[in-house]
Amino acid sequence: MAKDILKEIVERRTEDIKNLGINFGFDIPEKRLRKVHPFIQEKGVILEVKRASPSKGDISPELDSYKTAMTYAQAGARAISCLTEKNYFKGTLQDLMNVCRAADDFEKETGKNPPAVLRKDFLTCVEDVEVSYRAGADAVLLIARILSSDQILQMAKKAEELGLSVLIEVRQNEDLEKLSVVMQNVSYKNILCGVNSRDLKDFTIDMLIPAKMFSKIKKISPDARITFESGILSARSAAFAADMGFNAILLGEAAARNPDKAKEFTAAFEKSAQNSETNKNGAMWIEYAGRDVCEKKPFVKICGITNIDDALCAVKNGADFLGFIFWNKSKRNVGKENVLKIRQSLEENFKNGRIEKMPKLVGVIVGLDSEETEEALSLVNENVLDIIQVHTFETAVKFCADERFKNIPHYCAVNISCQDDIQKLDELNRLGEPRILVDAQSQNQIGGTGKQIDTEILLQIAKKYKLWIAGGISSQNVGELIKTFNPELIDISSSLEEQPGIKSHKKIGELFAVIK
Repeated sequence: MAKDILKEIVERRTEDIKNLGINFGFDIPEKRLRKVHPFIQEKGVILEVKRASPSKGDISPELDSYKTAMTYAQAGARAISCLTEKNYFKGTLQDLMNVCRAADDFEKETGKNPPAVLRKDFLTCVEDVEVSYRAGADAVLLIARILSSDQILQMAKKAEELGLSVLIEVRQNEDLEKLSVVMQNVSYKNILCGVNSRDLKDFTIDMLIPAKMFSKIKKISPDARITFESGILSARSAAFAADMGFNAILLGEAAARNPDKAKEFTAAFEKSAQNSETNKNGAMWIEYAGRDVCEKKPFVKICGITNIDDALCAVKNGADFLGFIFWNKSKRNVGKENVLKIRQSLEENFKNGRIEKMPKLVGVIVGLDSEETEEALSLVNENVLDIIQVHTFETAVKFCADERFKNIPHYCAVNISCQDDIQKLDELNRLGEPRILVDAQSQNQIGGTGKQIDTEILLQIAKKYKLWIAGGISSQNVGELIKTFNPELIDISSSLEEQPGIKSHKKIGELFAVIK
């Protein structure tokens, strides 16, 4: 059975309280010595004072909590999170008091509003809230997963009574029920919602978990303020969180390892957050994350579509995405006019009830400077194509670095031929790409090769990322592939063809019969 780190942390903390008291052996003032500051009333970044973690071990073991907090304040942090859990994160209540002192000194020295201070710990009782208040915290973290509905409500009420804010962390549907109870009984101005991309049970990361919970939280309260927690490792990924509509991001490891770079993250997030227009890429990922998917049935993309009949056949059988190749070296290269006709036909069939849903239309590009790529991008801007698939690692890195494409709904695709290629996924994930399609590599061909990625490599990828797989998938192997890898999305092209660009409707039917 997998180790439940969250449970272990809470149990050890409970034992420490028995031995050391609720103050953990530190001298906490009997009365609060500083005023309470508002917590994330405007969009911004929460930077974290963090020495270590269960997943990474030592991150910055020699960290000076006062100096780090001052650096964060100077970098423009709206708030500073201070970890006070000692066994796994090597934090203390003394760190919390040091951070509060730094915030106050920043205010005295600059005359500017200081960042609010969040106590981040695995708090479990009202007394924890009271100690946090006396130690100087402006807000406390309440992790819904470790608290009952009654516990979290009583702790939130105590925080409200003291004038503190609460960051309520949710990650599962059960957590939303607890959040709803609190929001019905505590003033909204005291509540910030948080969604951790890191699973505190096993510390794996999925950047789309916050996106998945975003819409669900908004259903509870359209005015809810929501924070994206953990998993942000670059300025671009910070901007991506803002593009999805989050009010704040909480940066832990990335800030703690390089406090002097904190300003880059803050500037990137706030620049994107100030944009009043909805970012199409962010909106696409919020929509995708909120779609229902059976854990045993992946999303299906049929790629290499070139005509209306094949498109209709794929959708009637259950395709969620249709792929159109915009690359002159491909035998399945499709022109703009063809895609326009297919889109029009699909919309007419959907309107008339002949197909149950409209699929997402994906334009596949290779390189950024071709006429075909320009055509595909123009079709996205005209709402003919819904998404761009940016194929090859080299093209993806350039695409991510180019501000012209910031508003383009997209995902990246990488060819995998050896274990070292997994590093390409790591780099794109660091840049804020939440899902990456992996495809087989075959000499000069980059797609539609009919070849599969090595099983051992796929297993390694599956340990780190949700799988989007292409390459060599057919009705003969799709059942075993789903059983073995539980992919989130599968992409099929050449195995369904009678000839390049022309699908066999019989093979499409056989494929979906196995999937269903």
